[in-house]
Amino acid sequence: MATTALIVIDMLSPYDHQDADLLAKSAEEVVPPLADLVARARRRDDVDLIYVNDNHGDFAATRETIQARAREGRRPDLVEPLLPPPDRAFLTKVRHSAFYGTPLEYLLGHRGVERVVLTGQVTEQCILYTALDAYVRHYALKIPKDCVAHIHPELADAALRMMERNMRAEVTTAAECL
Repeated sequence: MATTALIVIDMLSPYDHQDADLLAKSAEEVVPPLADLVARARRRDDVDLIYVNDNHGDFAATRETIQARAREGRRPDLVEPLLPPPDRAFLTKVRHSAFYGTPLEYLLGHRGVERVVLTGQVTEQCILYTALDAYVRHYALKIPKDCVAHIHPELADAALRMMERNMRAEVTTAAECL
C-alpha cells in the first residue's frame, strides 16, 4: 500500500476562462517539473498517483471528455505532458477542493495514504482549499512550490505561507519532494 499520494489537480484545462492567460503563464513554468515529478512517482510503489479535475459544470463528462476538451483548448502544450495514464485514478470535482463531492477521502483511506503531495492549479484556490480539507482529515501535507500554478503571484505566496504556517504543510520543491 502507498503511504503517499501525489495528487494532480486541475491540469486538464482548456484555458478558456477569464484569468486563463495569467494562469497559463504560471503553468508554463510548472509543467516541466510537475511532469518530472509524475514520472518519478509512477516508478515508485510507495506513491499513489491520483488525478482530480474540475468537470467545468458538465456532470456527464467522462475522463475522456475532459481530456479531449483540454487537448482541443487554447494550450494543449500545457496539457499533453500531464495526461493521466489509464491505470491511475481519475476523479472529477465540481468545486475548489478535491475532497468536496468526490470519493477522494475514501480512496486515500482505502489505500492507506498518510501523506498527500498537492500539485496542479490554482495555488490560491483549489490547492489551498484541498490542503485545508486534507489537514482537517489529518493528512500530512507537502506542497512542491514549483509544481503549483497561480493566477495572482501575491495571493499564491500568501496561500503557500498559510498552508505552511496554519496547516503544517511542508513547502518544498519537486526535486526534494519524493
